Amino acid sequence: MSDQSSEHFDRPDHPASTPDELPLVARIARDLIRFDTTNYGEGRSNGEREAAEYVGAYLESLGLKPEFYEPIPRRTNLSVRIPGRGGDKPALVLHGHLDVVPAVAEDWSVDPFAGVVRDGMLWGRGAVDMKDMDAMILASVADLLRAGEQPARDLIVTFFADEENGGVEGSQLVVRDRPEWFAGATEAISEVGGYSIPVGDRRAYLLQVGEKALVWLRLRARGTAGHGSRFHPDNAVTRLAEAVAALGRTAWPIDLTATTRQTVDGLAALCGSDPAEPDVVAAATGPASGFLRSTFRTTTNPTGLTAGYKHNVIPDAAVATIDVRTLPGQEDRVLAEIQRIVGDDIEIEIAHRDIGLEVPFAGSLVDAMVGALERHDPGIPVVPYLMGGGTDNKALAEFGIAGYGFAPLRLPADLDFTGMFHGVDERVPIDALVFGQRVLTDLIRSY
Repeated sequence: MSDQSSEHFDRPDHPASTPDELPLVARIARDLIRFDTTNYGEGRSNGEREAAEYVGAYLESLGLKPEFYEPIPRRTNLSVRIPGRGGDKPALVLHGHLDVVPAVAEDWSVDPFAGVVRDGMLWGRGAVDMKDMDAMILASVADLLRAGEQPARDLIVTFFADEENGGVEGSQLVVRDRPEWFAGATEAISEVGGYSIPVGDRRAYLLQVGEKALVWLRLRARGTAGHGSRFHPDNAVTRLAEAVAALGRTAWPIDLTATTRQTVDGLAALCGSDPAEPDVVAAATGPASGFLRSTFRTTTNPTGLTAGYKHNVIPDAAVATIDVRTLPGQEDRVLAEIQRIVGDDIEIEIAHRDIGLEVPFAGSLVDAMVGALERHDPGIPVVPYLMGGGTDNKALAEFGIAGYGFAPLRLPADLDFTGMFHGVDERVPIDALVFGQRVLTDLIRSY
């Protein structure tokens, strides 16, 4: 780790670093986007070190003393505990991740790592996932401390590495090696919840109270190698292609959990649709419909193919990668069904597997999050949902910490926000960042 002290740190609110006069939270998010923390998966990453040093220096500028942990070179995690007013209350974890998925610059209309501001939005890889929330956390902590205040309870602010690879080189190692960071915590807040969606001609906020289980698979077909010109029915590529097509086209049935039943019922009441038709209800949410439909069922998406080494050589093996997301507790049943779909001659290897989560849409923290949104956007309903992806809340669940997704953003109805997770031209409205900072500050001040 480099020794970057607060007196040498060009703070995000320093006039020299703000020629465009962006709000504080947008400047922090922009600065974070400019660190290329691309995570290619399976141990290949640019690393989070420089971004973590920036975050650490910012926290130091607020008078805090963050602790760093880098179990693997350049895969940097950090955490700091901020004492609260209520010494008898359990601590609350606010956490984010500093890595991002790859971005192919040629596909974007802007440089994905330039932190471009255009059309009232901040553009770049991480603007949605999740350097926007990282910035909201930092700006909200700054709001409190610069006003001479304390949070209502101990606040544990943590930034992880490697979330985009399931936390294998990030949160999983931190939980194993630095459990003291989370002593006394019972609840956590992170990404992918608290944002608004259209519901017919109305608006609602989705609060994330669950996550599907993640299972990354490799399908491997074997055959006989040979010359590309010959009659060759024992072709590994053909065998794999047939298996991948069968799995990719499988329409998994709707299977509602306690959480997704609440989602469907809540949205149906707003748009007047029949709750017996979950996909029809989801269609009323416009750009968010695909995101929500994935939460009602298992998904099995092929994401990669590898085979062969020359045009006229038939290889003896071919491999595909499959991203499987199951409802909590259904992993084993889904794996058995996948084997049936692809056939017994296809080998299935589990590259990574984690757990699904569901926590109650009830209790004092939920009441506080709903109340904070109500104070800043009165009269807008909040609906629980189960996210199709996953977060580092899964690692914290090992300590019995109940994790929620609450990165509050009030968004334009026509913005396909959920479609920009891992998408092209990722961007977030600057006024949504300011809204989120205010809501989050309100929450940590009062809860």
